[in-house]
Amino acid sequence: MKRLLLIIPLALQLGCGSVKEAKTVNSQLLKDVEILSSDEYEGRKSGTKGSELSRAYLTKRLKEIGVAPLPSMGSYEQNFEIKGRNSITKGINLVSYVKGKTDEVIVISAHYDHIGIIKNEVYNGADDNASGVAALLSFAKYFKEHQPNYTLIFALFDAEEAGLQGAKAFVANPPVGLDKIKLNINMDMISHNDKGELYAAGTFKYPELKKYLVTNNPNIKLLLGHDDPKLGHDDWTNQSDQGAFNAKNIPFIYFGVEDHPDYHKATDEFKNINKEFYVNAVSVIQEVIVNIDKQKALQMVYRENLKMNKQ
Repeated sequence: MKRLLLIIPLALQLGCGSVKEAKTVNSQLLKDVEILSSDEYEGRKSGTKGSELSRAYLTKRLKEIGVAPLPSMGSYEQNFEIKGRNSITKGINLVSYVKGKTDEVIVISAHYDHIGIIKNEVYNGADDNASGVAALLSFAKYFKEHQPNYTLIFALFDAEEAGLQGAKAFVANPPVGLDKIKLNINMDMISHNDKGELYAAGTFKYPELKKYLVTNNPNIKLLLGHDDPKLGHDDWTNQSDQGAFNAKNIPFIYFGVEDHPDYHKATDEFKNINKEFYVNAVSVIQEVIVNIDKQKALQMVYRENLKMNKQ
C-alpha cells in the first residue's frame, strides 16, 4: 500500500495567508461538529426529532453560507422513503450547489444521520458523521467565495445508517443528469485517528485519480486503500454513500479513518475526536478537491485552444 504524505496549512490553502481567517474557519468547523453531536440532537436518527433539529440547523448554515438549492429542486429538501423491515419512514436529503464555469458536476457528500438513542444512551456520532457534515459546510463556504470550474453539488444524505438509502434515492432521482456527474467525493468519519492516518479509497477501481492525491505536508499520512474487493469486509467501496455512485459507475473518492474504539458507541462524542488531526484532514480533502478542479481549468483551456486552432 503506497503511503502519500499530505497536508497544506489551512491559511495557505484558503488562498489568504491570514492566520486570523484560518482560525475563524477552524472555529466554525469545530463548532458545527460540537453542535450536531450534542445531546440536544438525540443522535440524529432518521425520522426523529433529532433528525428534524439537525435539518433545521443545517438549513440555517447553508443559508448563512449563501449556497442555493438546485433550480431543478426548488428547495434544499429531497424527500424519499426509508424502507425498514416493517415500516416506511420519511427521509430527507439536503442538497445545495455552487455553479461552476462548466455544467459538469462533482457531488461532495456526507451523511448527517446517526443511530439515535439506544437503551437511554445518546449515540451522538461526532466522528460518524458530524465530522463529514461540518467539512462539507466548510467546503461550501470556500467554493462560494472561490468559484470552481466544476459545478459542485453539496449533498447531505439522510439514512446512510439504514443502508445508504439517502444516497440511493439521490442517484435514482438525480437533480441533474447522471451523465453530468463526473465524480463523487464522500466523507464519513474523518476526525478520529490517533496515528494521523486518513484513507482515500477509490483509486483501485479508478487509478487515474491517484495524481490528485499528492501534496506536500508532513502532518497527516494520506493512505490509499480499503478499496480492493479481495479485502472482503475491509473493502470500503460500498460501505458508505459512495457505494450508490459506484453502482452507477460514477468514479468516487471516499475519505475516512479506520474503525476506532468509539465507533458506533455512545462515546463517539465531540470531546473524543482528535481536533488537530481533524482540522488538518479537512484541509487535505479541500486541497484534493482544488487539485481536481484545477485540472478541469486546464482541460477548458486546452479545448478552447483546440477550437481556435481549428478556426
